[in-house]
Amino acid sequence: MALDRISLADFRNHRASELAATSHFNLLIGENGAGKTNVLEAISLIAPGRGLRRAALQDLPGPGGGGGFAIGASLKEQGHESARLGTFIDPQAPRRRQVRINGADARGSELGEWFALSWLTPALDGLFTDSAGARRRYLDRMALALEPAHAHNVSRFEGALRERNKLLETGAEATWLDAIEAQAAEYGALVAAGRSDVVARLSDELSTLPDEPFARPILTYRAGGPTDRQDLANDLRNNRTRDRAAGRALSGPQRDELEVVMAGSGQPAASCSTGEQKAMLIAITLAHADLASEGRPCVLLLDEVAAHLDPVRRSALFDRLRRGRAQVWMSGTEVAPFEEVMNEAAVWRVSDGTVERL
Repeated sequence: MALDRISLADFRNHRASELAATSHFNLLIGENGAGKTNVLEAISLIAPGRGLRRAALQDLPGPGGGGGFAIGASLKEQGHESARLGTFIDPQAPRRRQVRINGADARGSELGEWFALSWLTPALDGLFTDSAGARRRYLDRMALALEPAHAHNVSRFEGALRERNKLLETGAEATWLDAIEAQAAEYGALVAAGRSDVVARLSDELSTLPDEPFARPILTYRAGGPTDRQDLANDLRNNRTRDRAAGRALSGPQRDELEVVMAGSGQPAASCSTGEQKAMLIAITLAHADLASEGRPCVLLLDEVAAHLDPVRRSALFDRLRRGRAQVWMSGTEVAPFEEVMNEAAVWRVSDGTVERL
């Protein structure tokens, strides 16, 4: 099963684009700024979450769409359409992104029941030297692909923490704090469990891989506080004075960290070379796509990934992707890095927000 008949209307610089007759490998070729990443972003928005750019809704409509846009895609199984998925913004309600499945209104989380999504973009190249918050978002995005309810749990936990901060600031009664802390603990425990589970499963998957040609990473989930529901509730209750002074909760899932070191050397990823960091990111992405492919279709988006690999690693990447179950979408500025898979791929030339099948 794979995505097919992908349509973009008034999205970013695409006025009206359609990509049909897709394949296992799908290539988007074009100059920088032509709209290749916009196509990948559109695909990422047909899954739960905010897409690969985490863009604000007002930044998504194109200049001629009057404040709205529409993205659609079909799920193809054995040559036949099994479902039509779509998301759009109505210009009359520009602050709300809507979802439809087979023509019926649906929640965004329901998109995750149809297929899983994984991606690697140049924006992730600095992940290991970025903030702990960036790595938590990365972890949450991977957990979301495996369990669609994870996004809801994160949202409810963060909302409860914000409400607790307000109550602490205003000196609310203990009974109000008890209630909101119980809610924070309930969802915080689920968030911690989701993050811990995805790291454990990725670690198992990565442990079976050789160290070469991609540097093999070792992942560790470091909890920022209690992970048990009752223990977390007790921690919040016992540290109200401290957290009131700080203006925020100083322990809990909002302080979690994803630690990554390179197998063999034990070197922290943040201290490794940029090439080693990229290789570890590719290894994590491929392992995640393999996990996400278990039990449902998976789509893997790789933005500008081939150009920065030497021929040996590029060939190894294509071989892994060829063996995997995920449908693959790759972008690049020229054909040369993809020569090895050109005969197997559906290829589009992207230029000024238009797509042309090659």
